[in-house]
Amino acid sequence: MKQHKATQDYWDSIYKNKAPNQVSWTQEIPKTSLDFIHSFGLTKAAKIIDIGGGDSKLVDCLLDEGYENITVLDISAEALLKTKQRLGHKAEKIKWVVSDIMKFKPDTIFDIWHDRATFHFLTTGEQIAKYMDTARKFVSGFLTIGTFSDSGPDKCSGLKIKQYSEEKLTTELQNGFNKIRCITEDHTTPFATTQNFLFCSFKRQLNGSFDT
Repeated sequence: MKQHKATQDYWDSIYKNKAPNQVSWTQEIPKTSLDFIHSFGLTKAAKIIDIGGGDSKLVDCLLDEGYENITVLDISAEALLKTKQRLGHKAEKIKWVVSDIMKFKPDTIFDIWHDRATFHFLTTGEQIAKYMDTARKFVSGFLTIGTFSDSGPDKCSGLKIKQYSEEKLTTELQNGFNKIRCITEDHTTPFATTQNFLFCSFKRQLNGSFDT
């Protein structure tokens, strides 16, 4: 079987041709992500980036709650276009970044780095190292990651993913981030299947360097 590659064209095709109720990751309200962001206790001026935000409604919720400095990154321009259209004039309040996370070069330091279902697409040591190098350089506060757990799927959208236990994820982030807490939850997809996720939050180690 041909193995697909996570290119911009690949993801653009998915977002262009599929409605939200046809993709597994859709959530009407991203409660777990919001709970983790709230748990950090930062002000509404905190600089937040949503990695692989796609057409997630997290940005809608953050805007409704009054957060003022939100960046949404995705490899797919089509995904971000859908979100902009949904938000209408409120989209002007968001910084939009079309980029592969492997090539992302931030121009600011973030207080909160949020990632639901991007990290598990990184299946090689080199990819994970690049991701973590960027996070260490550009996160000063907190990081929260949601990935498929050891009990979750081993593929998503035709792509192989890397499953994580709490121990495995903590080990990947231990050089730069201290674990705060982890939970697992079952996500029910729009087509009534279940995916088990691991969500963990981390705090940037105080001896971290944010030189860019």
